[in-house]
Formats: sequence, structure tokens, C-alpha cells
Amino acid sequence: MATQYSIAGTTAKGIAASVERAVADGGLGPGDALPPVRRLADALMVSPGTVATAYKELRQRGLVVTRGRGGTVVAAAPAVASRRPPRVPEGLRDLAGGHPDPAFLPDLPALAAPSSGPRSHRSTPRLPALEERARLWFDGDGVPSDHVTFAHGALDCVARLLTTELRPGDAVAMEDPGYHHLLDLLQAMGLRTVAVAVDEQGMRPEELKEALRAGARAVVCSPRAQNPYGGCFSVRRRDELVEVLRAFPEVLVVENDHAAEIAGVELNSLTAGGLSRWAQVRTVTKYLGTDLRWAAAACDPVTLARHDGRLLLTSGWVSHLLQSAVLGLFGDPAAQLLVARAGATYQERRTGFVQELAGRGIEAHGASGMNVWVPVRDESAVVNGLRTRGWWVAAGARFRMASAPGVRITVAGLDAAEAAVLASDFAAVLGESEATYGG
Repeated sequence: MATQYSIAGTTAKGIAASVERAVADGGLGPGDALPPVRRLADALMVSPGTVATAYKELRQRGLVVTRGRGGTVVAAAPAVASRRPPRVPEGLRDLAGGHPDPAFLPDLPALAAPSSGPRSHRSTPRLPALEERARLWFDGDGVPSDHVTFAHGALDCVARLLTTELRPGDAVAMEDPGYHHLLDLLQAMGLRTVAVAVDEQGMRPEELKEALRAGARAVVCSPRAQNPYGGCFSVRRRDELVEVLRAFPEVLVVENDHAAEIAGVELNSLTAGGLSRWAQVRTVTKYLGTDLRWAAAACDPVTLARHDGRLLLTSGWVSHLLQSAVLGLFGDPAAQLLVARAGATYQERRTGFVQELAGRGIEAHGASGMNVWVPVRDESAVVNGLRTRGWWVAAGARFRMASAPGVRITVAGLDAAEAAVLASDFAAVLGESEATYGG
């Protein structure tokens, strides 16, 4: 294998760089195995320790993973280039992307400087009016808002929060199935994920307790519109999770409330439970504009200081032009009316499709948000079968760690007539799959 992939180098840095080039160029793809340490050491005439150090660096940077006796393999989403979703074949109805219905996105206001004259963005990183609006936003759902900050989108905020708290090799408790971009992000950061099973009420308390006992130093979860399963915390589930978390006060809890205004359910937030270390992150991408890369976070004072300290050393602040645009949309009655219509419509479309499937004996999950999760035995058979009927849905493999197979279907733009056709096609594909592989 060393010869096939031209791994070279006489130092750990050189060997790691050679593997990275092979991954970036496509010579090594996701899941490809690297040579065993001793075999590569012999081929390169270096010590096994040198190769082991190179592999350790690659793991910490999210390029490879180690599977025990399965050896070291290239990561599913190696952090040398962004993993793009597969291109939607021409002529197919795209229900795989997780996108909102464009009909419910308001027109963006023209960007203009919020004020004139010289000023220090670093000394005043947040527009006071938007900061006050963000506090009201969190207060309205019972999230403590004494400490609020901004970021360049939810993933940017979560990454910075985890970077200030954790080091490569640390473990994070994650929803399973969970949001694939978050799973990829943690891998790229060299963090370990500990799977916590979810149901329609979100993370399961006993599984979370096991993850924390196993050493997870942070928890990332969605209180509603959980992606891809659609779960949302009930009051009882929220209280059960808080009880578990109180026994681990040093653990950072990050709530990703990414679809707040269009989730279709009320918020039952862990942040109201008196936790020591917490943050709730919200973004507007799903309902004000897919290109509005702005997020707000409410958090405890220590978390705020660490986040803002790291932000100050990097980008410094979130563009005031962007902040001004978000503030304008928050204050635009027409835009807010459109957001309200979106939330109601998504709920109607989600529940309608779940009912269509149930009428055909197909189990599906989607208590909130824009997606429906349908358990299946063979993801590839279902995805390919629906493709032949004109539908493009997301295979569940990229969302899963240890959970059972399924497919995610984004129903934000799926009207009632289409839902009935898709449900019929889904039932037909499942029937064909059972006929092929046995009931």
C-alpha cells in the first residue's frame, strides 16, 4: 500500500504531509486503509515511532481514524477539503438538502453602513440594537439572556465554543442520528464522538448518562427540530436531562436551536435548569435567508468570555453590515409574517406526509422542523428506488453513528398532492426491496 499511494517522508511531519497530499489529490479516499505502522516504517526505513507520531498527527487533524484491529483508515470526511453534498441528478425532485421553501424567505434589505464616521468594531463588536433584540428573542422562550454574543452562523459558534473548552482526543456526547455537518466538524477538530440515541423527545437520558460517565466533556444537542430525526424536548424529557447533567457540572452543554422560529413547537430548554456551563445557539439561516451567516448565543459568563476572547483574536467581530440586515428583518412586519406562515406551513406539510406514510403502514418520525426520518432496512435500495421514480432523498448513513438505517426527507417544499404521490412511491419501493431481499 505504501508503494501504491506513494507515501513518502523520513520524519513524522513529512509522512503526515505525504498522506495529506494523497487524500487531497484523491489517491486515498474515505475508508481507504493506511499501511500498518511497522510495515510503513520498514518501507520508508524509519522507526515505528516516527510513523506512529505521523498517524497521531493525522488523527488529531481529522484526516484519519483508527478502528482498533481494523487499522487506520482515511476519515469519511477528511478535513483537507469541504465535503460537498452529491449533485442532484437532472430532473429529480430534490428532497435531500434540508433547505427551506424559498417562497417563505423574505427579500433581503439593501446593505448600507449602519452609521458613519470612524469607529472601533473590536471595541463595539455588536450593534446595541441587535444585541437588545437578541436578548428579547431568548427571553421570549425562557432562555437566560444576561450574557449574549454573536457569531458567523451556528457551526462557527459551536466550533469556537468547543475549541476553547476541549483538546484533540476529548469526547463529545452527540445525538445519534445527528446533524452530519456537526459530526464532520468534530472529526475535523480531532474530537471523539460518543453516540447518544434519540427518539421523538430528543436525547435519551440513560444514554446521555452513560456517555458522561464514559468521559464526555461536552454535550451538543437540539432542543427542537432535531436534525434528522425531528425530535423535540418535552417538559418531562427536559427535566430528566437536566437532572442527569447536574451531576456533571464541569461539562459544557451546547443547545443548537437552529430552527427556532419555524420548529413548529414550543421550546423546553435545558438552559433554564440552572446548569453551570451552557450555551444556546440560534441562527436565522433557515427562515430569514440562507446566506445570512449570523448566529446569536446566550451563555454563562465564563463561556461568553472564552468565546469572545477567541473571536477577538480571529475575525474580531461579525460584520456590522450583516448585523444591520438581520436587525432590519427582525423589525420588518412583512418578514415576520412570512416567518410565521413558514412555521405553520412546515408543520402542516410535515405532519401530512407522516400521516400519508402511516396510512400505508410505514413508520416515520418528524415531531418538529423541516425533515422526516423514515427507518428502512436498506438505505441504498430505497434511495435508488425513489430515484427511478423522480425523487432524490438523503441516505441516513452520513447522519448515523450506531443507530439503525433510515432516510431523511426534507418536506419544507412538499405540498399535499406531492406527499401522497411520494408516500405511494415509498411503499412501492419498500415492497420491491422486500421482494428482492426477503421480507
